Amino acid sequence: MLQFKSEKFHSRIELPGGLTADRAIEVRTNPITGRTCRITYSRSEEREPGTEDLPAPPPFAADRDKCPFCRVRIDTHTPRIPPELKAEGRMVRGTSTLFPNLFPYGRYSAVSLFDDGHFVEIGTAARQSYTDSFLNCRDYLSRVLSHDSAAVFMAITQNHLPSAGGSLLHPHLQAQADRIPANNQRFLQGRAAEYHRHSGARLFSDYLQSEKQSGRRCIGATGSWQWLAAYAPEGFFEIWGILPGATSIRQATDNDWQDLAQGVLNTQKFYRSLGRNGYNLGLLLLEDGSDDLE
Repeated sequence: MLQFKSEKFHSRIELPGGLTADRAIEVRTNPITGRTCRITYSRSEEREPGTEDLPAPPPFAADRDKCPFCRVRIDTHTPRIPPELKAEGRMVRGTSTLFPNLFPYGRYSAVSLFDDGHFVEIGTAARQSYTDSFLNCRDYLSRVLSHDSAAVFMAITQNHLPSAGGSLLHPHLQAQADRIPANNQRFLQGRAAEYHRHSGARLFSDYLQSEKQSGRRCIGATGSWQWLAAYAPEGFFEIWGILPGATSIRQATDNDWQDLAQGVLNTQKFYRSLGRNGYNLGLLLLEDGSDDLE
């Protein structure tokens, strides 16, 4: 079984008024990655400036004149998919349009747009727009895999709005596929395979089972997706979504992608309640035929 390691201790300090205080600290070891994080409970006493209300829109939120992702410019300002992958050059799924990334990060790199307008505040997108965009990414990555069976390292990501590192305001997902793994993909592939060899069990299945038995970090479910607060977070308010039993992009049903969209929007609404108008999403996929990441 996975071990949820934790060590608790205190740091003794003298406050400005002269009183002595013991500040509680907890170091947790992520049972998936082995990396540690530090939980500083005293931070809950700190008032974080700028989170009382949602931040004002970026100064260029209404500037559609130069946005290449607005519908009137897609045909003239965005690249086209090579004909060996899609003869029409772009993929349309419901409200979503997908085309190659003008600045690709790997052999196959695409952008999947929503049809929600130029500026969309966090947590306000229509569920169907997210669903269409996810399904467009799924269809694109499936085409890539049929065309290049070695491009098994895949991801769907989003950096929503400038505060999350988004370079373009218009809402979109990014889909990536390559023969060379990213660092996290390489690490998780090796970690999951090693865990399977030594225990005969599956890494994420055991993780989910342990967390559900504990119940301390379980948030809820959207369809089959299970949502958890990260045990050893590496980012603020980090939330995990796990789809049990699915080890391939081809195993997830249309309903699963719709349920993922709902879970993402629920998470965004939580961030919005904290006065944040941006977030990062990462969905890692390994299409090498193994089921180690189950």
